[in-house]
Amino acid sequence: MKYRNPIISGYNPDPSICRVGEDYYIVNSSFEFYPGVPVYHSRNLVNWELEGYCLTEESQLDLHGCRPSGGIYAPTIRYHQGTFFMTTTNTSGKGNFIVHTTDMKKGWSKPAWVDQGGIDPSLLFDDDGTVYFASTSMDSEGKTGIFLCQVNPFTGERLTESVVISRGCGGRYAEGPHLYKWFGKYYLMLAEGGTEYGHMETILRSDSPYGPFEACPHNPILTHRDDMREEIYCTGHADMIEDHNGNWWLVCLAIRPCQEKKDRVLLHNLGRETFLTPVVWTEDGWPIVGENGLISPEMEGPLPGERPAPVNRDFADDFSQDRFSLHYNFLRNPSMENYVRDTAKRKLILRGTSTTINEMASPTWIGVRQKGFETVSVADVSLLDAVQGMRAGLTAYYNDSYHYEIYLSREMDRWKVCLAKHIHDIFTVTASAEIPAAENVKLRIVSDKTYYRFSYSLVGETFVELGSGLTVGLCTESTRNMTFTGTYIGMFAENGCAAFENFHVKVLDY
Repeated sequence: MKYRNPIISGYNPDPSICRVGEDYYIVNSSFEFYPGVPVYHSRNLVNWELEGYCLTEESQLDLHGCRPSGGIYAPTIRYHQGTFFMTTTNTSGKGNFIVHTTDMKKGWSKPAWVDQGGIDPSLLFDDDGTVYFASTSMDSEGKTGIFLCQVNPFTGERLTESVVISRGCGGRYAEGPHLYKWFGKYYLMLAEGGTEYGHMETILRSDSPYGPFEACPHNPILTHRDDMREEIYCTGHADMIEDHNGNWWLVCLAIRPCQEKKDRVLLHNLGRETFLTPVVWTEDGWPIVGENGLISPEMEGPLPGERPAPVNRDFADDFSQDRFSLHYNFLRNPSMENYVRDTAKRKLILRGTSTTINEMASPTWIGVRQKGFETVSVADVSLLDAVQGMRAGLTAYYNDSYHYEIYLSREMDRWKVCLAKHIHDIFTVTASAEIPAAENVKLRIVSDKTYYRFSYSLVGETFVELGSGLTVGLCTESTRNMTFTGTYIGMFAENGCAAFENFHVKVLDY
């Protein structure tokens, strides 16, 4: 059956997958966004529904003071004897930990911290009951390696010393280790080359979980570093499973460039997304991934379950329900008293504080991942206070140093609609218009691969464009520090209260 990539679009990197009967689950990194570690469910590997999050309490996820693209890195999900286990790293907290549950709907346990350093932890439940814990760390000489120990997955207790089992296959930054027991051997799959344009996936095997490991003769088994089609880049950080029909699949992260081919500029603004490819095995027990190490936007394979249905990536909220959609995220640990759903009036009341979206903190901000290049986002906004300098509106947001927003404001006792941009260390208002009142003003963001365009409409009037911002300003490659996330479409308020109605984001492309 044919299907399209990515299978989970928008910022959803570092996928890990497990199977329970005919049900499949994927988790992804979440960094500074809250709740942490989204869990997606599917029965055919193509249509995925967001089921919830592993980390929903501050006791599980402390993000106070978390830098942009800090926080939660590369999780792994595994299922063993009726229990789900998820292990990950809080790089802004105490390091590696494991949580578990027998019922995701009832929530996950408190973190069981593991005394083995590094990032990208993974678990293997061996046939004899031994549980192995692998992570990427550094030895006493500062050299990177894949470390392994035995653990109690419920308590995090390290039962053996941590030892280096591999230095990778020659690529820089050997990381993302997944240790498997297949065909009577131990396979170690690694992400190498860095998570940028040299990214790749390699695999090794051994008769022992501690090695020595032999490398696959056709490594890397997955990479787009030399692919001339220029449709998908940065493939890597993968996980592999056998489906309930006996067919094999690999999920990985990859990016789609946001510039047209003729421009040949390496840029992406949607973040690293989750892709799927079939896997077949050679007679001598090595995997062939996709099209001899390449994947495509459209692929074909023996998918399990029902035939894939069209994927709807639109988002809409009329605020008539008590609960927030699972698709919403917050910045770091939110103060939920600042987010009020007035279901009777179908409004979201945002109580803006003195903390702004220009700060590395938790402003009154709520957003959804941008899931396509061509989008139209709209909300009706009203200011409930007349505080001088307050702001409330819509934002195309990458992080505190990279965002565009159209908003309502009170300045010199006048109501205004403004467009502001924050790029690097420059924050400025680039356009503004005086309006008679800050009530029921429709704000709109229209995006494509080159621009975000910002417009507003007063009651009964057509939209007036206020200005635009280049997409490159919200791209990972343009940030002043290494970043790993993607663009959100969000609502925000600062220094006063505002009401939002009829928020929706329509995705016009795949």
